Amino acid sequence: MLEGDAPAVTGVEVDSRLVGPGDLFVAVGRGVDFVDEARAAGASATLVPDDAFAALAAIGRSVRERSGARVIAITGSVGKTSTKDILAALLEPHLRLVAAEAGFNNEVGLPLTLCRIEPDTEVVVAEMGMRGPGQIRALAEIARPDVGVITAIAPVHLELLGSIEAIARAKAELLDALPAGGIAVVPADAPELEPFIPAGLDVRRFAAPEVEIRDGRAHVRAGGREVVFAFSARHQAANAAAALAVLDALGLPYPSEPVEVRFSRWRSEERQLPGGGLLINDAWNANPVAMAAALRHLVERADGRRTVAILGEMAELGADAPRFHEEIGRAAQTVEIVIGVGPLARLYEPDCWAADAAEALVCAREVVRPGDAVLVKGSRSVGLELVADALAGVPAR
Repeated sequence: MLEGDAPAVTGVEVDSRLVGPGDLFVAVGRGVDFVDEARAAGASATLVPDDAFAALAAIGRSVRERSGARVIAITGSVGKTSTKDILAALLEPHLRLVAAEAGFNNEVGLPLTLCRIEPDTEVVVAEMGMRGPGQIRALAEIARPDVGVITAIAPVHLELLGSIEAIARAKAELLDALPAGGIAVVPADAPELEPFIPAGLDVRRFAAPEVEIRDGRAHVRAGGREVVFAFSARHQAANAAAALAVLDALGLPYPSEPVEVRFSRWRSEERQLPGGGLLINDAWNANPVAMAAALRHLVERADGRRTVAILGEMAELGADAPRFHEEIGRAAQTVEIVIGVGPLARLYEPDCWAADAAEALVCAREVVRPGDAVLVKGSRSVGLELVADALAGVPAR
């Protein structure tokens, strides 16, 4: 049911708090309870569909079909959002750009990204996540990408997919959706992916680049050239290499000045703590690859400070979950104090264990001292942003 009599819709929102004049408000889930608020905020029209996901897909598909913009779609086991953020920073000086907000990568977020396309938009950087087979294919059918980027194949979603091969096959659904002659940007070190790369694509492979951290900046050498990025997380260099490969594929020049990247929330965010301390808030999500990289980053950034890692359990790892947690426990031995959060986090052999984020905050307040370097990281289900915000003095939401 569509209500409203405005002659045109200039935006689409699913959150009534974000609605402004000219917007179409689409009621998703409990959104039906906020239709009146959306109208009061100036919505041009409101839509209460029988199937909200199908309605958003149809709207996003329609906007995409009317646009001549090139769509770059990014997926992968790790680094999707950060690669999107880095690529957006590289493209912004050259093209009129729409990039996915935060981690907008599902059946709601992707259509909302497409709905931000304007008549003069030249390129869209979209992100695609998945929880099982067929989901990336469905998202790609909406976005019709011209360039497909796979950042990495890693043991993420094993509980749902069962094997690395199955993960590679699911991620490669993005490549299946590319047109003949479309550009595929894939890691050079992912042999599991190779059998699923379709013939007829322009395949660009990127390797782990050389990186040196100097004066808080990453000097990344890829493709025989050096680019300076204004971030200090060494593990972001691989994401930068993927983004630079896209830049090459589009025929755009490498930047000569340091690149400022606006990373999405809770991705290696840094805040000062009392006594010269440092908080690294990486609470968005966790998997074995990203967790190990974050621990290395903590030790490197500590620069002589005492290190504290507040580590939530890692979800969706299937039968091998205990082994992966034990491996991260061994990796965490480079850290002086470890707080584990969640049942599987006991396998980190932490100095303090907590059942949930609220208990973890109690542990943190007991062990964190002025001047410490603190990492907060865990799977989304653990909700460790509560701990990070409290340590940083951010008011509760």
